[in-house]
Amino acid sequence: MSFKKKNIDFVHISKYFYIASIALTIIGIICLSFLGLNYSVDFRAGSNVDITLSKSLTADEIKPVLDKLGVAEGTTVNPGADRMTIRFTNVLNEDQELQLKQEIAKLDEKASFEVNTVDPEMAKELAQNAIKAVLISCLGIIIYVSIRFEWRFAVAAIVSLLHDAFLVIAVFSIFRLEVDLTFITAVLTIIGYSINDTIVIFDRIRENLRFSKLKTREDLAELVNRSISQTIKRSIYTAVTVFVAAFFLFLLGGESIRMFSLAMVIGLLFGAYSTIFIASPLWYVLKGDPKKKKPAKAS
Repeated sequence: MSFKKKNIDFVHISKYFYIASIALTIIGIICLSFLGLNYSVDFRAGSNVDITLSKSLTADEIKPVLDKLGVAEGTTVNPGADRMTIRFTNVLNEDQELQLKQEIAKLDEKASFEVNTVDPEMAKELAQNAIKAVLISCLGIIIYVSIRFEWRFAVAAIVSLLHDAFLVIAVFSIFRLEVDLTFITAVLTIIGYSINDTIVIFDRIRENLRFSKLKTREDLAELVNRSISQTIKRSIYTAVTVFVAAFFLFLLGGESIRMFSLAMVIGLLFGAYSTIFIASPLWYVLKGDPKKKKPAKAS
């Protein structure tokens, strides 16, 4: 199918995507305000015990063990076929950790343990560093795009990137998905992928500007539509290729990268449409009326 021949009015269609994105953003803000994020032990003080089992154990079988240790309150147990995760809101001391291993070993002699502990100061520092990483990356993108193109392209790119990152965060908040260090890695990866795709379209817009004589807003809209049409196949093919890889990584990958893969899948979906229907049309809005040539003075 040729998008160019179809003469799709991306600038006009983008209005509906603006409405959808604003609605999703409002929902996301409300959910984050009331629900917050489901932080993993990476960002929350406490102990996280991953247990590899040789047989299946239920949460009911583990509860007496937690009661015996006196740590049942606030503790969550996530059982699996051959794996179980126990999250404690408090940091286990050496005696509690040893007793936990001994009690579970009575239920499964071949059980192996991996204990991760984060103290309050470390959790706070990790959260602050994650926010700094996202802000610094956005600042670097603003500087780069402003130098390479112009400030309007930079503003449009950052709005698009923040849109993608925020909606991924909002989805994790709504469905109470766990936010860990791999999630931050995924958000930064999504930002990098999205800006790369956006720059391709911006570069085509800049190239077409050199050879176009713009007199009206309609001329500018037609230029943006033509530029998107010339690059949309590349954007779609790239997005689909990366999406398929991330999706199967989510289905078949290990537990340690599951949240990373899921964040990538969600971010790629939002990024695919924001690049086409938000970034470039927003530049069109910021550009304003094309500059008309001044009439030559009579000699």
